Amino acid sequence: MMWFRTLLLLGFLLDVCYGYSSEDEDYYMQELLSREHYQRIPENGETPGRGIGKDSRSTSVKPGPRKSEKNKKAVKAADGVSDGSRASERVDCPPLGLETLKIDDFQLHASSMRHYGLGPHRGRLNIQGGLLEDDLYDGGWCAGRIDPLQWLEVDARRLMKFTGVVTQGRSSLWSSDWVSSYKVLLSNDSHSWVTLKNGSRDLIFTGNREKEIPVLNTFPKPVVARYIRINPRSWFPGGGICMRVEILGCPMPDPNNYYRRRNEVTTTDNLDFRHHSYKEMRQLMKVVNEKCPNITRIYNIGRSFSGQKLYAIEISDRPGEHELGEPEFRYTAGSHGNEVLGRELLLLLMQFMCQEYLSGNTRIRHLVEETRIHLLPSINPDGYEKAFAAGSELSGWTLGRWSQDGLDIHHNFPDLNAVLWEAENRNWVPRKFHNHHIPIPDWYRSENASVAVETRALVAWMEKIPFVLGGNLQGGELVVSFPFDRTRSEKLRHPTPTADDHVFRWLAFSYASTHRLMTLASRRVCHTHDFAKEDGTVNGASWHTAAGSMNDFSYLHTNCFELSMYVGCDKYPHESELPEEWENNRESLLVFMEQVHRGIKGVVRDAQGRGIANAIISVDGINHDIRTASDGDYWRLLNPGEYRVTARAEGFGGSSRVCVVGYVIGASSCSFTLERSNLSRIREIMQKFNKQPISTRRLRQPRPLDT
Repeated sequence: MMWFRTLLLLGFLLDVCYGYSSEDEDYYMQELLSREHYQRIPENGETPGRGIGKDSRSTSVKPGPRKSEKNKKAVKAADGVSDGSRASERVDCPPLGLETLKIDDFQLHASSMRHYGLGPHRGRLNIQGGLLEDDLYDGGWCAGRIDPLQWLEVDARRLMKFTGVVTQGRSSLWSSDWVSSYKVLLSNDSHSWVTLKNGSRDLIFTGNREKEIPVLNTFPKPVVARYIRINPRSWFPGGGICMRVEILGCPMPDPNNYYRRRNEVTTTDNLDFRHHSYKEMRQLMKVVNEKCPNITRIYNIGRSFSGQKLYAIEISDRPGEHELGEPEFRYTAGSHGNEVLGRELLLLLMQFMCQEYLSGNTRIRHLVEETRIHLLPSINPDGYEKAFAAGSELSGWTLGRWSQDGLDIHHNFPDLNAVLWEAENRNWVPRKFHNHHIPIPDWYRSENASVAVETRALVAWMEKIPFVLGGNLQGGELVVSFPFDRTRSEKLRHPTPTADDHVFRWLAFSYASTHRLMTLASRRVCHTHDFAKEDGTVNGASWHTAAGSMNDFSYLHTNCFELSMYVGCDKYPHESELPEEWENNRESLLVFMEQVHRGIKGVVRDAQGRGIANAIISVDGINHDIRTASDGDYWRLLNPGEYRVTARAEGFGGSSRVCVVGYVIGASSCSFTLERSNLSRIREIMQKFNKQPISTRRLRQPRPLDT
């Protein structure tokens, strides 16, 4: 029997070397490793590259079909990596989906694990660990034993053409753990394994030098198999065997694979699904503008630190002008330059709205004709260029996050929370201090303040246009965050609601509930928080306590209610994932825009019918007011119900009325006419004749008798 098995194995390997075996053999049992094609590994004394073997490469170039030759050469020159593989043998494949969670936990296995929080299900690229050691959601896979027999395995559940591996160390604030070299093994049945070879020797790939920067090793040739194992051979001496990985591979044709077909998400929208450089982004916006010139306008709100213009596109039936009674809405993205999904979603949204408007889509036409929409896809183009140069799998968790001068734009706004709460503690509100439109401190506007030029441009933009509702798209999670983002107490992660908490919760739920995944109870958590248990929404202060956020500033300094949409677990998904991510977010993007028409709206006028600017609109029971725009019109977001609303303005008497908000989308009309106050009339008359008012006290004094 032994000789018969040996002959079978030899015949099996011969089939591997010279092509696929006959069609009537088991498809999943074909061994497709060709050892003859692998190059010799260096002998003792030779200097290996970062990936050992002439054709194995460890680089930081972007995997995917859109590589810049200039970028590839520059990166390889910087890393000292020679490209020994022939172009005809190179195959660019997307990631399997460990980071995006397309690979589920049951497809990941390991030889051992230190504890459950460091199990194989945590061995995903860029997954973030908890703050504490031994956390249930820790930052990677860590083997339970420290020896060269450990492995992390991925079951693709179908034959894949594997082309490379991306690795990181463990995400931890307290530990330093990473694998510095490893082997790759492949199998079609998870029992018989073949090690990737270089000639007669096992290929050993160079891994990580620290725990956060991803390292890509591409295979000398694509290898077809179903299972792939990473076998660590060496690791950081002061730590353990810990890894986060992503596998690159192209699926082999298999129309009978039910698992794959069941999980595929396709789109029928004919849009430009790719990552866009700064130049490509400008060109795409220009194409949209040329296709829909009657409803679009391109403008810029300022420049980045390196001088790139911050382009926005306006979508409206009368672009370039504010229409009386029409609310202003904004979406922004890319405040963190490496969170690129939001940027691409806004580029897709502007294409989609243009196409659907031209095709007569009644929903889109109503949005465009009744709303002035502003889309700002890239707040931080400098940071984006850094992440874009590295690529979707190699930009890591932080590369490009900050502005060029090292500032976090989203948390670079003045801390108005502390100003308001101090005034409330002194009982200054509302007699001496307003509960809204809180002024910006003088120090913040000084040239020496640590304020990014991008933030200054945003502040000026927000003050210029009377936005009613806004959403800033971010990445790395699946949740909608609403203010406040700073805790009022000294506690960290403590819920701190606004006066409009009930409205913010509805707005957040309107986006989360229409997203394909956010409220799905069975979905896997992205990192450490299960937001699906909270309906896909969270109060910012109870999650990431931070002062000076864009959301808090917008609420306290302007009329705009701002929320943060974290639109995907993967900050920088591969280009192939964009159609699915568009389908995940498309309906949510539209539904959230429609919420700008929920509540009350109206115009505050004087007796002559002229609009009164900066009139204060107060709602009984809600300790947060808003103000009218320059033409006297206003919009106040409210949930369904009856509200007593008061309008008042300097020099005018106040006016109150009961306004009813219904359940159907469409703001209820609630306008006011204010009469001039007597004191205002007297002051106006005296000013007209250039005289000072006579004091009441002087009038009461008796006239002296004539002598």
